[in-house]
Amino acid sequence: MEVKIGVLHASRELVVDTDIPAEEVQSRLEEALSNNATFRLEDNKGRAVVVPSDKVAYLELGVATSGTVGFR
Repeated sequence: MEVKIGVLHASRELVVDTDIPAEEVQSRLEEALSNNATFRLEDNKGRAVVVPSDKVAYLELGVATSGTVGFR
């Protein structure tokens, strides 16, 4: 699944491809916000993105789409 994280005062969003279900991603963010902690998300390759929860502007959850090659 593709997760887009908007960060305050940043011109670009963070994009993470992960196997974590959408419900768990959302609950992790809610927990980080309620505890004023960092929001941590791991991608498919084992790397982690860590953002202070008070800097998260938005979270967009969706299915990763692969680009098409060629003409129609």
